[in-house]
Amino acid sequence: MGLDVTVLIADWAWLGGVPPRERLSRLREAWYADETGLWDDDAPAPEGDWVWPRGRHSASFAVYEFRGTLGSFKPHFWAVERWESVRHRADPPVRTAVDPLLLGLVREGLDDTSGQARPGFFGTDPATTRGLLLAHPPDGVRELAARWDGARRRLGGLRGAFDEHAAAPGGWVGDFDGFTGLLTDWGDVLSEGARRGWGVVGLSG
Repeated sequence: MGLDVTVLIADWAWLGGVPPRERLSRLREAWYADETGLWDDDAPAPEGDWVWPRGRHSASFAVYEFRGTLGSFKPHFWAVERWESVRHRADPPVRTAVDPLLLGLVREGLDDTSGQARPGFFGTDPATTRGLLLAHPPDGVRELAARWDGARRRLGGLRGAFDEHAAAPGGWVGDFDGFTGLLTDWGDVLSEGARRGWGVVGLSG
């Protein structure tokens, strides 16, 4: 479980400006372009906020820095595990909202990306989609953002059940505040993507 993850929002029209098999390359090349300044050691990325590229790609995508994850996929994985321990005690509206958030954004991204990207948008050749963990087009982002908006005000009612059935002191996402904090970060990603009409992409490596 040494996998890293980078989560971005991206202008879907910009990504769609090249053939499907070249789209991930376009995103990665823009991400690592010399003039972007994304990985400038003199300007560490603020946790819980966006890092916007400089130069010609400044309006094409942005990287979100999750709080307390150090870029690792582990907290996201363990958030799903904590949820599985407590979801049967959640009210139906909370389950209806959180299930697609965690299962759509995290779990299936590791094992099966077939349902995580618009069919054909990134092509079907594994050689050109290597490292793609998740990809939601703008309509999917809007749907998930709406689900998050419906869940966030109800999550507080899970604290007691989480403490009893899901807490793991010292572990990844081991307490309720860490769990809701990670969900809130995902909510920020979805809300900003929905506001701009952009997609969400998760890449490893």
